[in-house]
Amino acid sequence: MAGNSQRRGAVRKAGTKKGPTVGSGGVRRRGLEGKGATPPARERPHHPAGKRAAKAARSAQGRHKKTDETEIVLGRNAVLECLRAGAPATALYVALGADADEKLTESVQLAADKGISILEVPKHDLDRIAANGMHQGIALQVPPYNYAHPDDL
Repeated sequence: MAGNSQRRGAVRKAGTKKGPTVGSGGVRRRGLEGKGATPPARERPHHPAGKRAAKAARSAQGRHKKTDETEIVLGRNAVLECLRAGAPATALYVALGADADEKLTESVQLAADKGISILEVPKHDLDRIAANGMHQGIALQVPPYNYAHPDDL
């Protein structure tokens, strides 16, 4: 015997080796199936590339617009100037308990004259509509501006 075969337990004695098992009892047939190939890095949530992809997807959604069909004008002066200029508007939001100064009163009067719906909402709803912008207690919902195509000019 070569080398260190005299050491106790170094060589297995003949006859102690188990024989082949007769059957598996179906264990191999019922065994777990593989999970498939490893997904690409950008699809794994804890991989840095996956985190970058998730961040890009969140920022692509946009978070400030209420809907794609409307825009919000915020502030007493801006709302009053839009109404004076005759800009098309769909709704005027006024915070409950807002200071009724002459600009707010004139804005409400102009909106009523033009048939624009006037909604009195709690301040926290106006904060949500305005995406926490400086609304000063009033906001005007207007359709998006239709820009002319350069070929049409």
